[in-house]
Parts: sequence; structure tokens; C-alpha cells
Amino acid sequence: MMAQPNPNVIFAPWDDPAQKPLIQFKNVTKRFGDFTAIDNLTLDIYAQEFFALLGPSGCGKTTLMRMLGGFETPTEGRIFLDGVDIVPVPPNERPVNMMFQSYALFPHLTVWENIAFGLKRSDMPRDQIGDRVEKMLKLTQLDKFAKRKPHQISGGQRQRVALARSLAKAPKLLLLDEPLGALDKKLRNETQFELMDIQESTGTTFVIVTHDQEEAMTVASRVAVMVDGQLAQVATPDQIYEAPTTTYVADFIGDVNLIAGKSSLTDGGMDVHWDDNQPAIHVTTNSPLSARTACHFAIRPEKVSISAEKPDAVNVMKGKIIDIAYLGNISTYHVEIAAGVIFKAQATNTRRLSRRTYTWEDEVYLSWTDTAGVVLTE
Repeated sequence: MMAQPNPNVIFAPWDDPAQKPLIQFKNVTKRFGDFTAIDNLTLDIYAQEFFALLGPSGCGKTTLMRMLGGFETPTEGRIFLDGVDIVPVPPNERPVNMMFQSYALFPHLTVWENIAFGLKRSDMPRDQIGDRVEKMLKLTQLDKFAKRKPHQISGGQRQRVALARSLAKAPKLLLLDEPLGALDKKLRNETQFELMDIQESTGTTFVIVTHDQEEAMTVASRVAVMVDGQLAQVATPDQIYEAPTTTYVADFIGDVNLIAGKSSLTDGGMDVHWDDNQPAIHVTTNSPLSARTACHFAIRPEKVSISAEKPDAVNVMKGKIIDIAYLGNISTYHVEIAAGVIFKAQATNTRRLSRRTYTWEDEVYLSWTDTAGVVLTE
């Protein structure tokens, strides 16, 4: 088992020039006939990362994973694992294991036998296999189910069997292809934290493919948002959410208000002018755009305050509530602030529904600080 990082040290090897990546994609392109699935992509992934490939169907994330596993070969470019070019290495000779969404368990074998299956076909001494299986059973909390068949355990337990089998041979890299897709939402949320605990305790590098934004943001040390075979942004979950670099990323991750406008310079920042009949949006930034630059202002709904009285704030807009999404713990208010322009604001439901402060057709004020949003040019 690999040594565990010091919990008092922030895990960010991508910020340390002295750290060498475990995985390197260098100018990788993958074509299927006339279709380019991966387009000149370069990416570094570091040892002990829980790295997420996130994007809609057809963005190239599964193709990228299949090239790591050896099931697809790049049309151009090179892929390195621990400094070794693995493009010519067949899948069975790579220190990589892959866990599929279907789990692919053998129905006629017990949990114990499923986990031991790959070990029996490896060069591991026979007298060590039992100890390794027992260790995997304990790691995934399956000790009590060792003698059961896959149909005798729950979906979440089958998922853990597949994970234990994948980790049994101690691969340098574990690939997870939509591993929680078959589970219901509550179990999926619980299993996300189990996956994180197992990844931290083994020190194995995990690369997960998912289209579930919440899943990627929960489990990953870093997230690569993909679009059309390219990387839109690679960053930590908080950076992806708080500081998206493009309107695509801002819109793809979570909920966001986007307003198109043009910039002008002010003391301490810039203004975004978006409607002749509405006040400009003031933004404090260390890197203001030059005047008259086309841009978008992006702000998350939870950073927008809603009130019945006009507040004393840097940015204030007046509008009318046209829709309300009640989500239990929060409500999202859709407020029309100009003809055809809808702004969303979120408020925590600290009171019961019958005592809600605002309702449909109410005139309200929206406000936010000068640092609550970001200005994007792409």
C-alpha cells in the first residue's frame, strides 16, 4: 500500500513544477473515419489524483479513457504512464485496470471468487492470494458477503465487488466508466464518499468518466470539462465553479446567470453595459478588459440577494417574479429584470412554505457585490 499524504499538506502536485505527472497525453488526436473524437489534446494527471473527465455525450471523454486502457489507439500523439509510452503496450500488459458501469461480475462465482479471479491468472504466488482477497473484502466492507453470489447482494454491494476486483492487482491506475450510473440517487451519493475513502486509503490514481456534474464535483481532486474532443477547462472543483474561464464551462457546471454586454473601464475595475435602460453591472477585478470589449457577466444564483425593499448595494436591479422553483431547502426565483431577460436568485427556505416571503408577480430587488461574479470573453 502506498504511503498516505500528510493531511496537513494541501494536495496540489499540479502546482509544483518539481512534480512529474503519472499520466501524460501529448498532442493526442483520435479519429474515427472523418470524425475527430479527440482533437490535439495535451493533459497531465498526477499520482494519487482522483481525476474526473466530465462532459456531455459525444465530447470524447470515454474515448480518452479507452486510450488509457489500451482499447483504442491514438491516430496521432503519445500517451505516457509513469514515463513509459504505453501506446504500443497491449491492455493486458498495462498496470491499469478498468471498472465498467455494468460491473461485469461472474454470476456463478461468489464474491470472494470474483475478487480472486484476476489474481489467480496473475503471477502472484498462490499462498498470497487469500490474504489479498481478504484485504480487499475488508477495504470495501464486504467481509460478511464473501460467500454470496452477485444476485444475492444489492446493487451498491455489487459495485463494491467490482471495485475490489479492480484494485486487487494493485494497479497504478484505475479507470472508472460511469461507475455509479446504475445506482439510485441516494445510494449514488453515499457511494461517492465510499469511493473517495477507498481511493485515499489505497493511494491509487483514479480516473473517472461521468456526465454527472455533482458526482465529478464531489469526488474529484481536479475536473477536466470536455467539449468536442478538447479540454474547455482543467481545474479543481471550486475553481471550475467559482472561476470558470468560458461561458460554456460556466453554463455547464451548476446554474448560472449570463448577461451579454460590452465593457468600460472604471476606478478599481470595470462596468458591463448590457441594456440602455438598465444600470451597468460594476465588477472589481485585477484584470479589467479594454473598453468596448464584447463579454458576458456570469454570476451564480446563490450569490444574488432578493429583497422587497431597495437595498444599499453596488449592483441593484428591479424586476418581477415570474416563476419559482421550490426545492425544499432552497427556492430559486426567476425574475424578469428587462424585456426577455430573466435573472435567477436563490434563497434558503428558513420558513415553512405557507410563510414564504415572495410569490409570483411580486416586484423585488436583486443585488450582489462587485466581486460576486466574473466577466468572460469566450
